[in-house]
Amino acid sequence: MELGNLKKLQVLSLAENEFTGSVPTSIFNMSTLKILDLGTNKLSGQSFLSNDALCGDSRFNVKPCAIQSSKRKKAFFVLYIILIVGLPFLVLALAYVFLSLLRTKKNIGQADVSLVKGHERVSYYELEHATEGFNESNLLGNGSFSMVYKGIFKDGTLFAAKVFNIQLESAFKSFDTECEILRNLRHRNLIKVITSCSNLDFKALVLEYMPNGTLDKWLYSHNLFLDLLQRLDIMIDVASAMDYLHNGYSTPVVHCDLKPSNVLLDQEMVAHVSDFGIAKLLGAGRLLFKQGQLQPLDILLQSMVKME
Repeated sequence: MELGNLKKLQVLSLAENEFTGSVPTSIFNMSTLKILDLGTNKLSGQSFLSNDALCGDSRFNVKPCAIQSSKRKKAFFVLYIILIVGLPFLVLALAYVFLSLLRTKKNIGQADVSLVKGHERVSYYELEHATEGFNESNLLGNGSFSMVYKGIFKDGTLFAAKVFNIQLESAFKSFDTECEILRNLRHRNLIKVITSCSNLDFKALVLEYMPNGTLDKWLYSHNLFLDLLQRLDIMIDVASAMDYLHNGYSTPVVHCDLKPSNVLLDQEMVAHVSDFGIAKLLGAGRLLFKQGQLQPLDILLQSMVKME
């Protein structure tokens, strides 16, 4: 009991003495006490264990309070449940963010590779040779005014040659429209033009090659599948392209033919809007769409969220 009179005592170690009995309450009068070690004894000390000032303090080598221990167990249990339930979602979210950043970094680095390595001029004979004489085995797709062939230049660069049907008067207009619009547009989600080939008898655009083909193929094929994250990414890509066309360019551009077959996917499954053959440049003050009219982007998104 006399220990409580030691007003200037800062360290008290009574460990490993096999003391029994209760801890004297006078110890709590030692206001300068900083370290108290009662470990490896047989003290009961109920009054000590219920003291909020000292009980469970890591500086004092004593057992924690029963109440605090119970609270800690409950807290650890709740934390454990939260981790078990939330950790998988957190890992998925972080993985998605990481992959998105990695993909964005890759695409930023590759964004204008076709333009940097672009051919200033390309002849009909170069295109003919690169596509093996516009062989049907290299045919990627066809539209109302054109046919698209896969080709490879002598330096190994893959490309897609969009050859216009000059027998159709509309094809000339389509070619001129695409040239006028695409020569000034720059966006990671728009198809990039490498160069063109044009004379009285032949007109073609040399475009960046998209190895994963059209979105239409991925949505309606029995052998291909887009998971939810891929669909969301493609939606964002297409919406970004449309926002740029409508608001990011000096003169608003209306695509007029937005559909899954005109959305192409590159190696990283990044979407690129293509086929501007019937697109329109709008003058100042003209509305893109009438109020209440369903926009082409809405229709495209509806087809994408439809799950087979």
